[in-house]
Amino acid sequence: MPRGKKRAIPEVSSGSMADIAFLLLIFFLVTTTIANDKGIMMLLPPKVDPNEPPPDITKNDRNIYKILANSNDDLLVEGEPYTSSMRELKEDVKKFILNFGKPTEEGIELYSSLPPSMKSFINTKGRRDDSSDDPTECVVSFKAGRGTSYELYIEVLNAITAAYNEIYAERVGITVDEWLALDRSDDIQKDMYERGRQNIPKAISIAEPD
Repeated sequence: MPRGKKRAIPEVSSGSMADIAFLLLIFFLVTTTIANDKGIMMLLPPKVDPNEPPPDITKNDRNIYKILANSNDDLLVEGEPYTSSMRELKEDVKKFILNFGKPTEEGIELYSSLPPSMKSFINTKGRRDDSSDDPTECVVSFKAGRGTSYELYIEVLNAITAAYNEIYAERVGITVDEWLALDRSDDIQKDMYERGRQNIPKAISIAEPD
């Protein structure tokens, strides 16, 4: 090789780098799982027509279980400060729903259809005259302040919903997990779901915050 001639420096071909990067991008897009925030699964009522008068709803006060959360995350249950746990709140809601204090004809028929374990619970804890008449009449009312934390709001709703789910599951003789896993597209499981809820509506009233 002549002294004055320099050796050529080899270069790496970058012509296909863009194709490789594009393929990697597609790979990560296909294989990556993106978490979706589901929020609170709740069916909201339709918007009220301002031209129509509000419906006339008459409900005996003892059939409404009132839960109030203020902006300081303090709870008032039935007008009294509540310092117990959410687990105890769930049990208190359950006792209210299954009270049968002054049952209607529909309530008497419902009581007759319940399994022995639930009748035993009712006879020992659910015959108070100052509480709900029966599950067909009762409503659980929850009202939160605008400053109430999301954590407390969700905890209270979970406790109320858990009370209903325990009642439904026990009525058809399955666990709560099995109740929640029922596939209503299957006729047998749909029938079980409907039997669990029959004449025990999930009557949860969520009032607009102050």
